[in-house]
Amino acid sequence: MPHYVSLIRYTQQGIAKIKESPARLDAAKKAAEKAGGKIHAWYLTMGQYDAVLISEFPNDEAGAKFTLSVGAQGNVTTETLKAFTEAEYRNIVGGLS
Repeated sequence: MPHYVSLIRYTQQGIAKIKESPARLDAAKKAAEKAGGKIHAWYLTMGQYDAVLISEFPNDEAGAKFTLSVGAQGNVTTETLKAFTEAEYRNIVGGLS
């Protein structure tokens, strides 16, 4: 399954209700599973982004639907990157001419 790295920033709404954030993360994990995916890791970070989420979904469409549904709640904004595993990377590089 494709992997994704999501860079997360809290919105004003999200930071104002920061104490509810763990429950929102639990709900996001359930939503990911319902979409056929999985959240592998979540990290609170310092710097330009407030958190980083590592996930996988059956396809890009499922990943996009999940990300859009999370963003639609108004607590976070996301920047999501499609990630390739080491094996996928080696296959891609191995196929270069």
